[in-house]
Parts: sequence; C-alpha cells; structure tokens
Amino acid sequence: MKPRVLVAIVVALVAAAPLVAPPFYVTLLNYIGLYSLVALGLVLLTGVAGQTSFGQAAFVGLGAYTTAVLTTQYGMSPWVTLVIALAITLVIGYILGIITLSMGGHYLPLATIAWGMSLYFLMGTIESFGGFTGITGVPPVSFFGMALTQESHFYYFIWLVTLLALWCVANLLDSRPGRAIRALKQGTTMVEAFGVHPGRMKTAVFILAALLACLSGWLYAHLQRFVNPTPFGINQGIEYLFMAVVGGAVSVWGAVLGATLVTLLKTWLQDLLPKLLGEAGQFEIIVFGVLLVILLQHAREGLMPFLQRFVPSPKRALPEAGDRLQHRSMPAAGEPVLEVNKARKTFGGLVAVNDVSFDVKAREVVGLIGPNGAGKSTCFNLISGALDATAGSIRFMGQELTKASASAISRMGLGRTFQHVKLVATMTVVENVALGAYLRGTKGIVASALKLNRADEAAALAEAMRQLQRVGLAEHAHDPAGSLPLGKQRVVEIARALAADPILLLLDEPAAGLRYAEKQQLAQLIKTLKGEGMTVLLVEHDMDFVMGLVDRLVVLNFGQKLAQGLPEAVQADPAVREAYLGV
Repeated sequence: MKPRVLVAIVVALVAAAPLVAPPFYVTLLNYIGLYSLVALGLVLLTGVAGQTSFGQAAFVGLGAYTTAVLTTQYGMSPWVTLVIALAITLVIGYILGIITLSMGGHYLPLATIAWGMSLYFLMGTIESFGGFTGITGVPPVSFFGMALTQESHFYYFIWLVTLLALWCVANLLDSRPGRAIRALKQGTTMVEAFGVHPGRMKTAVFILAALLACLSGWLYAHLQRFVNPTPFGINQGIEYLFMAVVGGAVSVWGAVLGATLVTLLKTWLQDLLPKLLGEAGQFEIIVFGVLLVILLQHAREGLMPFLQRFVPSPKRALPEAGDRLQHRSMPAAGEPVLEVNKARKTFGGLVAVNDVSFDVKAREVVGLIGPNGAGKSTCFNLISGALDATAGSIRFMGQELTKASASAISRMGLGRTFQHVKLVATMTVVENVALGAYLRGTKGIVASALKLNRADEAAALAEAMRQLQRVGLAEHAHDPAGSLPLGKQRVVEIARALAADPILLLLDEPAAGLRYAEKQQLAQLIKTLKGEGMTVLLVEHDMDFVMGLVDRLVVLNFGQKLAQGLPEAVQADPAVREAYLGV
C-alpha cells in the first residue's frame, strides 16, 4: 500500500470519528490533536535537529494564558489574541533559544527544565492570571458568527489545524532549509562548509517548535474555556517528549502516533490498573517506564520508523531538467586564488601549524602532503574557517579569511570535503548532494513550509543530479547515503562540494578507501575540473595518485613547511625522502 493511500485512510478516519465514536473518545481525540502539535515541534527540535527540550509545556501555557487574559479581561477577539500569542512566543522563544542553544551536552536539557519550571511558577503567581486557581469564562472561537461551543464542532477545527501543521512541517523537511535542519545532527563543521549558519538555524527550529506549542495552548484555552497552570508543568513537558520518542522523533507522523498511543494507554491504564491491583495510584507511570525500555531495545527510532520498514517507500520523482543555477565566473589561469602567509595555529603549548606559507594559483592542482600529524588537516581547517588561526594571514581571492566564519568563507566560493566522511546517512544521495547547493537557493523556511519553493527545489535537485552524473553515481541517487561503501561515500562528498559551485575545491584525502579503478576515475575527474577552470588543493597519502595529478607540491612536517615545488623536484629532495617518502 502506498504511503499516500495510508495518509488518505488516516484523514478519512479522523473525519468520520465524531460521527461514530462516543463523546468520551471525541474528547480524547481533541486532546490527541493538541498533543500532536506539541510533539510535532519536538520532532523538528529534538528528533531532527538534535536539541533536547523538556520545556515545551511552558510554551503551551504561554499561548493559553495570553488568549485567556486578553479575551476575558480586555474583551479582545480570539483571532486577535492568536496573533499576539504567536508574536509573544516568537520573542520569548528567540531570547530563550539564543541563551539555551549556546549550551551543549547535558546542560541543554537541564536549561530547558529550568526555564520550563520558571514559566510554570510565574503563571501561577501572577495575580491577574488568577494564581493557581486559574481563569474562567474564556470565550469560544467563532467562524462567521458561528461559535464553536460543542466539542464535536471544535474537533474538526483542531484537526484541520493539526493536519495543516503536519503538511507544512513535511514540506519544510523536504526542502532547502529542511535539508540543512536534518544535517544539524552531524555537527556544525559540515553544515557551515556549505554556507549554513548553524546557530541561526537551530534558533529558527527552536522558535518553530515553540510556535506550534503556543498554537496548541491557544486551541486548548478555547476548547476548555478555562485555564490554570496545572497542565503546563514540567511533568507534562516530559510527557510531550515521551510522545515524540515513542511515535518516532524523526518522523512527522510519529508525532500523531506517539500522542495517540500515550493518551489512549494512559486513559485505559488509569481505569484498569486500580481494578487489577485493588488500590489507587499512578501505576501507569511504571508501565510507561517498562514499555519505554522495551521500545528502546527493539525500535530505538520509535514506532513509526519501525512500521515504515514494512511499507515500501516510493522513489521520489526527480526533475529531468530545471532552471539552471547561476555559476560563478572563474578567475583567469595564473591569477592568485589562495595566499597563506605565515599561518600559525597553537593548541595550548602544542604548535600544530608553525608559520606555514604557500600559495595556490587559478586552474592549478596543488598537493599538500606529509606524514601523519604533520598539520595538513589543521591547515585545511584554517583555510576553510573550521579553526581560527592564532597568527598569520590567509587570503582567498584577495579577501582575508582569518576573521571570517566557515559559512562566510563558503559564500566566497570555497568548497571542501572531509578527512572523515560527513554525510547524512539517512538522507538519500541526491539530497546530500543538493545540500551542497544550499547557498545557490533563495527560498526560506516560510516559503518552503507553504510549498512556494517548487522552482527553487527543482533547480537544486536538477543540479544535484548533474553533479552525480558528473562523478558517475547517478544510479545511486535514491539510495540512502549510509548504505554506500566508503569509497563511493567519498565521491558523494565531492559531488556535494561541486554542487556549491566553488572557485577553490579543498579535497581532504579523497582517494582514501577507493579501489584502483575508482582512483583512476577520480584523477580523471580532477583533471576535467581543472580543464573547466577549477582550482584544487588536496591532501593525500597515495603518492602514485598524487604525483601524476598535481602541478605543485607543498610538504609539511611537524607543522612546518619542509619543501615545495614541482612533483619531480620534491620527490628528489633528500629532506622529503628522509621525513616522508623514504630513501
């Protein structure tokens, strides 16, 4: 059965539920819709972007209290309060996001617990909010003069909003900014190399998750017609995260599945367990704990990804042609492209790069060689902005790089691969390559969520396919990148770097893991790129591969430049032979 058919069946069941289900279950379905919105935000924030939050319930309370106060005390329309609630949440989410997301490791979830608890107690202590007693008399939402006073009527409104949110998030994840969000888990070094600003992207995702929670709170207030702090405490925040994990924190529909299972199980267990055990208590928490342990043992990604294994995933129809992305004008042969002047990098008392100087001219292939620990990769990282230079100057196309960020350097026209392959294993090969074209697109988060990015997306995917054909991997376009052998993964990295349309291409050990025939194909590809006007700087240990390919060599040893010149001269240099090549 096709996924679209399954989605259609789910939508049909949602539409028919109030007509056949008892009122009690209509109420439960209302709550499931509200919880799904919050869990959906956590899918984006925690499952996709890798930022754990226990404080989403506070944003739900923010939306609920904003509309409750403004409608009951100031007589505002619920629709006006929705705009105000989202605006307030955006500002607070931005401030909290900047503060919270700067933390790493276990400090991040601890910080979300701290501000989640703070907002909860703030809601309960402000007198105009009714304290812990709460606010009553919240008016219903009206459509064209018809008030949604009945739960069955409000049900359709809740689920319309929920399904629209699911559609928007699915669109977002399958887009230019969505690929960047999905790559955040791989670390900042990789995404910065293609022009993504990781801090801004994480903050944007944090705000989106907060806005979805706020929307859920606004709906909750007008469904219940009453608001108090109890549903917005840290326990509920943990439960929201539990829903996302159970359903599948990497799956959009996992948010709905998790909210459904947790809500129904909680209700059934609260009725059943006291009868079985003969006494009252929150025994369902114990059962949830046991079930979570079992789930993490057998379906660590959650139930939805586990179930999707049994549903064939259709291959995405890729555009055969699209509007060609604009290409940079390449510098004339011999023009200075990269100038490294006395670059120095120290880590405490360790000098990793010691006053190294060399240059790379347009349409040259320059090799950076040396024994392990010579400082080659550190030098690469200084050039690409992944590391800040301690001293010296590095200029690219006449612009100083030592104070520029990696994303800014990428915008100047510098592309790179990595010593240790950095691909998003769960994304397809063509999606990984399209990530390289991030800076060549224009549509942002809002346009992508609303599906207003079709031309932009078609051009990016068409460019990705052209680069895959260029490197000979077009037949693997739909394969998950993690399923390819290491050698082909390295070639995918090169295709991704080429999709960025760089002036200077940095290749960090590109032939590592490749068989002889693959190395010959790679060498031919690099020669073709040179003929097309590209400049290449590469680090490589395979001297047979390097000697027949490069125009000049730079040799490092213990962080210092040992020699430079034509391959034959460097190969004959006694100091180089003693330190690296062997006598």
